[in-house]
Amino acid sequence: MNLRRLLVLALLLNPLLSPLPARGADPAEHTILVLGDSLTFGYGLPDPATQAYPALLQQKLDTRASAAPGAPRWRVVNAGVSGDTTSGGLRRADWVSRQPVAILVLALGSNDGLRGLNPALIEANLAAIGDRLAARNPGLRVLLVGQRMPVSMGDYAAQFEAVFPRLAAARGWALAPFLLEGVGGVPELNQADAIHPNEAGHVRLAETVWTALSPLLDPPAAVSAP
Repeated sequence: MNLRRLLVLALLLNPLLSPLPARGADPAEHTILVLGDSLTFGYGLPDPATQAYPALLQQKLDTRASAAPGAPRWRVVNAGVSGDTTSGGLRRADWVSRQPVAILVLALGSNDGLRGLNPALIEANLAAIGDRLAARNPGLRVLLVGQRMPVSMGDYAAQFEAVFPRLAAARGWALAPFLLEGVGGVPELNQADAIHPNEAGHVRLAETVWTALSPLLDPPAAVSAP
């Protein structure tokens, strides 16, 4: 195992307890639950509560609500835990959805890939997370956020990447193809570890997720009877 892989494992496989959201529950608000790992938690940022991409999504939603006072209000819950895997996400799915959830942003899998776990297991866990939350939240909309592995991992990288579009298509979920689009491998958008995005990187992550999330914010138009 090379030094870089040891560094990745040391940083990503050490779970941290995800903080409960600071904002109180409001029955007039709809909840967006972002279930992820250190990339979602905001590992290494000076203030993850305001700088991680889920917080930036909240800012976009608040701006949207200000421009349209009658529109639904949304509350983003950052359920990112550093080092989490799809198995870990499945274990805590019930705990993080104790309150009603309208949209699930499912951004797990990168740590599974770094461990070289079976893509079939990753896919099954992601599907089970979505199913479990949907059972508790009828009408749940799911946005699956794709992950990728370095091409140096060979055939495994392609098999891993294929999990996300295949699962989204099979379940009718929305898909953001790659969370780190335009960020991975760009030094000025990452911290010194070259793994975790910095503040500017999280701005880019928020844009990537927002592009796929925004169409889910309003219910589909009603279809008139013939």
